Amino acid sequence: MKIRNIWISLCACSVLLFTGCDNYLDIPPTGSVIPTTAAEYRALLANAYFDVPTTRGLAAFRSDELTLSTESSYDMSSYGDIEQWNDAKPVQGTIPFHWGELYSVIFIANHIIENKDAITEGSADEVNQLAAEAYMLRGYMHFLLVNLYGQPYSKPGVLDSKSIPLKLNTDIEEISTRNTVREVYQSIASDIASATELMNVEAWELKYSYRFNKTSVQAFGSRLALYMEQWDDVLIASDKALQTAGALEDLTIPEANFPNHYESTETITALEYVFHSNYQTAVFASSTLLAAYDEAHDLRLSLYYDAPNEDGNIVPLKGGNIAFRTTFRVAELYLNAAEAAARLGDDAKAKDYLLQLMAKRFTPAGFTAKKQAVDAMQGEALITEILNERFRELAFEGHRWFDLRRTTRPQIIKTLERGTFTLAKDDARYTIPIPKDAISSNPGLLN
Repeated sequence: MKIRNIWISLCACSVLLFTGCDNYLDIPPTGSVIPTTAAEYRALLANAYFDVPTTRGLAAFRSDELTLSTESSYDMSSYGDIEQWNDAKPVQGTIPFHWGELYSVIFIANHIIENKDAITEGSADEVNQLAAEAYMLRGYMHFLLVNLYGQPYSKPGVLDSKSIPLKLNTDIEEISTRNTVREVYQSIASDIASATELMNVEAWELKYSYRFNKTSVQAFGSRLALYMEQWDDVLIASDKALQTAGALEDLTIPEANFPNHYESTETITALEYVFHSNYQTAVFASSTLLAAYDEAHDLRLSLYYDAPNEDGNIVPLKGGNIAFRTTFRVAELYLNAAEAAARLGDDAKAKDYLLQLMAKRFTPAGFTAKKQAVDAMQGEALITEILNERFRELAFEGHRWFDLRRTTRPQIIKTLERGTFTLAKDDARYTIPIPKDAISSNPGLLN
């Protein structure tokens, strides 16, 4: 009960701060207990971890990897306008994208960071570890926010465009204004650097796999550098992470696990419940995604997807259960490194990373053919193959929409029962508008 009161007290402040209240300073907090010990701060951080929303899974509805089922009117009203990029006037009942929830988690991370030196009854390593995880959590929440509500970092001329507010303290009287894309990414990089200095846990036991560890820091650094197109840094961070990360799941053997299962040997951090059961039961794999696989030789088809139903539609099996929690895993590191090497013009190194993954995903005969094809690729053709492999391997793990944004922002045409909808190349709808209720409570977000 004590920790619950702490949580309610702090969340009351953060929710009021980011969702709006005309007179929030007049509302007393529900609880009054303030954390002091390392154990209390660990419990508070655990609550923040488990309140991380299913942001990347919801963003998948905007991508080309799925098609919304029309069988449920609830699903249609919840996700239909997201699928067709109708952000201007979505129907009532459309599931809102996460804003306040992400800032609420940031608020708790800030509280831990600010009070690091006041934490009692914990060793220096325990206190440093708590702060390191808080820096990672704050940085990662800002990363999700800027990749929903800010222009893509890689898009020419956008680094000084306004994106989302950076929240780096617990001051609830501070009026939040939007920071530039550049400023947000710089802050995330700074948080990763702070976490690097303080993080001392190499790996957690399985039941704590949702927590960040030393390898997580490198994995996050690899992803951030990828989005910033800092290719040398991608390779450095990926290689450091792979020195301590587990092995790839080998789908050529019968006992192989889902690579994105929290018990997988590939797991680095199993934090986000990316493809929630509400999402998984509402969709089918798109024809575009399914066509990207080699039907005869790609072992992922039988593991990642159910058999076709009577209408020929195929349900993805990589989510819908809390066991499918994943934020960072080994295959992403190989793909990050492969892309970075290819964009640096080192085709041989790129192929090495790529083929190490493919060897675990194709039948022996299929891999032999695939290797011959990859060996013949150069330059842009190789980069395209690496991006296609990301599409196949990381499907339904919350990467696709963000990958589309950071790379080519292509035209997407969706032909659905309710009509044909087009997202133009470089369409403004590759960036989601800041929620109206957030703007209503803080008109400064318009500037």
